[in-house]
Amino acid sequence: MKSIIKNRVQIVVHISIWILLYGLTFYPILNNERPIPSDVFPKLILILILFYFNYFYLVPAYLLRKSVFIYLMVSLGLLIISVLALNHFYEPKFPENIFLGRQPPRDFGYIPIYRSFVSLGIPYVISAILRIYVEWKRNENLRLSVEKDNIKSELQFLKAQLNPHFLFNTLNTIYALSVKKSPDTSEAIVDLSELMRYMIYEADKDLVPLNKELDYIKSYIQLQRLRLSDSENVCLKITGEDRGRAVPPLLFISFIENAFKYGTDYKGKTYVKINLTITDASVFLNVKNKIGIFREPTKNSGIGLDNIRNQLELIYPGLHNLEVDNDGKDYEVSLTIYQKQSSL
Repeated sequence: MKSIIKNRVQIVVHISIWILLYGLTFYPILNNERPIPSDVFPKLILILILFYFNYFYLVPAYLLRKSVFIYLMVSLGLLIISVLALNHFYEPKFPENIFLGRQPPRDFGYIPIYRSFVSLGIPYVISAILRIYVEWKRNENLRLSVEKDNIKSELQFLKAQLNPHFLFNTLNTIYALSVKKSPDTSEAIVDLSELMRYMIYEADKDLVPLNKELDYIKSYIQLQRLRLSDSENVCLKITGEDRGRAVPPLLFISFIENAFKYGTDYKGKTYVKINLTITDASVFLNVKNKIGIFREPTKNSGIGLDNIRNQLELIYPGLHNLEVDNDGKDYEVSLTIYQKQSSL
């Protein structure tokens, strides 16, 4: 479809150029009711031939391959030969009384050559400019397409890293329940299957409905509550209208996952507060947790957060604000995503 539209635009541009060119040629003649010079039609045909010979062959063969000198020499020679041939076969005639008995200027005989050179040369230059612009536009579109594909590939790579990280943590949760022979183990497995279904069928999309992402978060928090001995201080608050809004899948889960990972103190109490506010202009996420028992950071401990930072830079450049506050007792993440001109 895009190719058809592009071709139509090019056809319209070419037609517009020829209407303008022929209009500038014939308007003064018809307006002054003068006879049409004998060289007008051969000149217009020659212009047409030179225009498209330059457009389809010379510019791609020489100018676009940076053989500028050869292109200039060939073009100059072609124009000179065309002008001389045109003036040889169609010698222009002037009114007999044009000088009123005076001697014509010494260089008067060269005026038709100058005029023909200009009338052939201007469309020739226009054809070169037009072809250069078309090639530049094509290369620019190709560059943007490649850049877009690279971004998609990078996002897929980030998600591929994030999903096993999440699955590893969730399996640890179910393992802890099974060790305690908790009756909630079967419920946890069902919750995990729902989470995995979302990750398999939704996480490969560019955007998902915000309400589906929120259901995913609720299921995850429910799964975490099952493993906690004290979940009284685990709170999720969602305000605003989520209908008609879309976000990249798995956008918020890393912040929430980290809060549960590090928000349990030495007594086994977990303090995690999650607030998500939806407005017409933005989506605001605030995640706060108490800093629990000190854990030696491992090489892979920051995979989720690092990936989500990269995702934000790729998807929302200049349209997000991420703040992290750590005072030694509380760890707080505030993320604001401003509304993009896109929806599901």
